[in-house]
Amino acid sequence: MKLLVIEDDLMIGESLVEGLQQEKYQVDWVTDGLAAEVALASNDYQLVLLDLGLPKKQGLDVLTKYRQSKGSAAILIVTARDATFDRIKGLDTGADDYLVKPFDLDELYARIRALLRRCHIEQDLVLKHCGLQLNTSTHEVFFNGEEIHLSLNEFNLLLALLETPGKVISKAKLEEKIYGEYEDIESNTIEVYIHMLRKKVGAEFIKNVRGVGYKLMNAIQT
Repeated sequence: MKLLVIEDDLMIGESLVEGLQQEKYQVDWVTDGLAAEVALASNDYQLVLLDLGLPKKQGLDVLTKYRQSKGSAAILIVTARDATFDRIKGLDTGADDYLVKPFDLDELYARIRALLRRCHIEQDLVLKHCGLQLNTSTHEVFFNGEEIHLSLNEFNLLLALLETPGKVISKAKLEEKIYGEYEDIESNTIEVYIHMLRKKVGAEFIKNVRGVGYKLMNAIQT
């Protein structure tokens, strides 16, 4: 589940990203209206947390353009503007919900879950391949009938590989799947998580195609 946070306050933005990642969401974060438009145009988000008072381009203008371009992600406005007029204008412009700062994080998470359910995005999807079974809703993973415990990054990496088993996925694409497009990461991060996954599902299950990327084998050699 991929979310976009559009928030120019660094303290609030960092808190939101950290909390949402702990809730098992993939999160991108941008801090101004123009960067938000770029992110929305180049990524497929399921939900967007949108501040209104943004530098470079106001939040309502970003929302207007996004809806005019047929953008379908759920939009939750998160702002300090608490006037009834602002609420009405935000919802009429195309937002799905409106939350006034300061707010309780548990309420935010509940609103996010409700929006995702309402949009029929949060689905109990089970992916299966060669003894692996991964549930995207419960975050449970089984290998040959036994549950294996993965960190969030390990889970997202395995999910990316399971979506197209047998197909090579580049290191850059795997990094984007795990961290999003706007986060700095160390050069060997993917290799580290591949190593950890191999220890749990078998070294022969994940193949390195040198200079290209990684893939899940369609059959395990014994």
